[in-house]
Amino acid sequence: MFIDEVKIRVKAGDGGNGCMAFRREKFVPRGGPSGGDGGRGGDIALIANQHYNTLLHFRFNPEHKAERGRHGEGSRCTGRDGNSIELPVPIGTVVYDADTGDLIHDFTIHGDTHIVAKGGRGGRGNAQFASSTHQAPTEHEPGHPGEEIHLRLELKLLADVGLVGFPNAGKSTLISRISAAKPKIAAYPFTTLEPNLGVVQMPNDTTFVVADIPGLIEGAHEGHGLGIRFLRHIERTKLLVHMVDVSESTGRKPLDDFKIILKELESFSPELSRKSMFVVASKIDVAQDPARIQSLKRMAARRKLPFFAISAVTGSGLEELKFAMSAAVQGVGATEGRGTAGNLAS
Repeated sequence: MFIDEVKIRVKAGDGGNGCMAFRREKFVPRGGPSGGDGGRGGDIALIANQHYNTLLHFRFNPEHKAERGRHGEGSRCTGRDGNSIELPVPIGTVVYDADTGDLIHDFTIHGDTHIVAKGGRGGRGNAQFASSTHQAPTEHEPGHPGEEIHLRLELKLLADVGLVGFPNAGKSTLISRISAAKPKIAAYPFTTLEPNLGVVQMPNDTTFVVADIPGLIEGAHEGHGLGIRFLRHIERTKLLVHMVDVSESTGRKPLDDFKIILKELESFSPELSRKSMFVVASKIDVAQDPARIQSLKRMAARRKLPFFAISAVTGSGLEELKFAMSAAVQGVGATEGRGTAGNLAS
């Protein structure tokens, strides 16, 4: 099960109480106050772990509490510190304060650690209050409470290339042909219900990661279809590959499909529509009317967007597209005419 957003409550450990004690032993004429300090409460930290790819482990375990510090003891014995807790999160997790919405931390590197709740300081024992004028203090402090916070964790997959388009545009078939990913493929809409990642291996030993995003439909920003909740997974991508089904089976015009999807991207985030974008005419093996392909190609030329015509089934055009995506990700400038989608008016 793919879970990309959860809310959790974390509570750091409270500090241990300070002790009030007096040392009164035989043959020790000046025992005096001997109460030790309380131990510090345990922290709660989040740590990015590359072996996790979902937030599922938080779904049924939303509350986490660190150990409190042990109370101080006599003979100036300080209490033991409470054990801290490290909670693993996938790389790409963004942490927000669930109450205020403030960004707390963004995990992008394996092993990155951030303390989200600090343990309380232990209270001072009465030995700490002794002075030359106050030789028998009875004062001692309780432990300080540990921090408590409600968090919202949001997972944004780290991918170099994001595939977008209508349902059944051929995104899953493409990622299965250029990588080792095995997404579900079927001849009906919304076959892909969660994002899929595929690693593309190039001949020069370089790699890049492609994300297959569930299909969008008109009105997705209003919740139609699967909505736009998965679009956060392509916010970090360097390149968008907009796949348009040019076959007659859709009953729609390719240009209309392109504009509808672009409008949904703009509704989610204007920055998405300004990302570098490739326009890909898919399913050319079953396209009977060449004019449908040409109209899409002319539109891409007007917007200065690289255009590719492919068939993921026959393999036509796949190598050219794969090398162009690799060049765009590596930033070597091998994609002549590369631009952004711009606005809908053009």
